[in-house]
Amino acid sequence: MSAASSSLPSTVARIALFAALIAALGLVPQVMLPFAGGVPITAQTLGLMLAGLILGPWRGAAAVLVFMAVVALGAPLLAGGRGGLGVFVGPTAGFLVGFPIATIVIGQVWRTLSRRMKPMVAGVLASLIGGVVVLYAFGVPGLALVTGMSLTQAAAVMVVFIPGDILKALVAAYVNREVRRATVVDA
Repeated sequence: MSAASSSLPSTVARIALFAALIAALGLVPQVMLPFAGGVPITAQTLGLMLAGLILGPWRGAAAVLVFMAVVALGAPLLAGGRGGLGVFVGPTAGFLVGFPIATIVIGQVWRTLSRRMKPMVAGVLASLIGGVVVLYAFGVPGLALVTGMSLTQAAAVMVVFIPGDILKALVAAYVNREVRRATVVDA
């Protein structure tokens, strides 16, 4: 990364841009499934994947934390117009806690794999490992805790989300590859 592109104002602008992207993805209507325990299908995890892939682990996590701070202050930026501290104790609380950690993992896995394999493959794998495996590792126990489901029941509920998450990983990897083709990004 050149000295100009790594400057503090540029870094702050990128973090703000990705926080806004995650918020904008909350405008995509959520899909509520009656058997999902209050966890909606949303587009916002695509934003986490993109932040980790494009910004890298630490800047990506910073973007997620900025987004979450604004949500905690009451801005209705989560899908379905949700916001405020109450979302951090609801059925999606575990996922929210996992957001920045998943983004860090996505960025770290991308850095490691992108040296050894094609960008599209590395992007998909990084997004699946961080944006699905790690995120579910936080979300499933959180869902079980809040709803009273067993871990097995909560995990079974989440199976329906996997095809959409795979699609988001493919989209994130494609966008990442194209952004890297169009610019010199070394996150």
